[in-house]
Amino acid sequence: MQTLTIHDAIGQAIAEEMRRDPSVMMFGEGVATKRGDLLQEFGNKRIRNTPLAEGIIAGAAVGASAMGMRPVIDLLFAPFLTLAMDELVNSAGKLRYLSGGQFKFPLVAMAMTGTGWAVGAQHNHNLEAWFVHSPGLKVVMPSTAADFKGLMKTAIRDDNPVLFFVEMAMTYETGDVPDGEHLVPLGRAAVRRTGSDITLISYGKTVRACEKATSLLAEKGVFAEVIDLRSLKPLDEDAILASVRKTGRVLVVHEANRMCGVGAEVAAIVAEKAFDALKAPVLRLTSPDVPAPSSYPLELAFAPQADAIMAAAESLLVQSTNKAEPALAVNAG
Repeated sequence: MQTLTIHDAIGQAIAEEMRRDPSVMMFGEGVATKRGDLLQEFGNKRIRNTPLAEGIIAGAAVGASAMGMRPVIDLLFAPFLTLAMDELVNSAGKLRYLSGGQFKFPLVAMAMTGTGWAVGAQHNHNLEAWFVHSPGLKVVMPSTAADFKGLMKTAIRDDNPVLFFVEMAMTYETGDVPDGEHLVPLGRAAVRRTGSDITLISYGKTVRACEKATSLLAEKGVFAEVIDLRSLKPLDEDAILASVRKTGRVLVVHEANRMCGVGAEVAAIVAEKAFDALKAPVLRLTSPDVPAPSSYPLELAFAPQADAIMAAAESLLVQSTNKAEPALAVNAG
């Protein structure tokens, strides 16, 4: 094992793939500055800065992908993916289908998301569910340095476009990363904690909050299982359902707001395929349906924290079994 920041784990993954495959290239907003080691090794034909023009960056990546390259692009802040929606959703996500599967469109689009840097609403908006809903796109949002490396390498090798979301507050956190070749398959969740009383399902940095809540619950004799989705599309339904059938109680936690979020899809899957195993309604804990604040203390109140997760889990434990009751929803704020 080696200890790396998440920033360096991503860079190591890209470097390894560029050495392995000459068709891999990277361009985007500030990448030659942020990834100076890659620029020094691979030169400005494969690592290059671009103007702040998200639509042009994404459009160039789609064109490069169509011509046999494997571009990795960095669009910085997730809200500005809205400026590249036609290129990402209407072109990258659909062209392989429109070709009848004759062409490949490998492309990785990175963007930072989530609270933690107090950058305000226009630079912080969790948009992952938008792209999960878009046909032809794959979406990942890891929570550990090892998974950032392993999923980045897998995403680069995939023949379809992948949206790769990075929690900005986690960028310089450190973690253990396996030496040598390390791949994490898309569509496979990770069990971060095992338990028998309740299942906590999450992704991104709220996985950490769930793990902390699990420790607090354990002090009260409640043993929670933590499922880290890490791949939002494809989604590991088997891991979700296996855990639900073991515990009978489900709390889905994410920082994105509640309406039409990933948690809603998870709740629907559980209701459709494991309703008989439920001992209480599915509960979602999310951020409120408002733009993200620019104050750090308000960000802490905005996003689900361990104490709120523990309280929500305890509320599920005391509920009587009532399968006719609809799924509940609460806000962190």
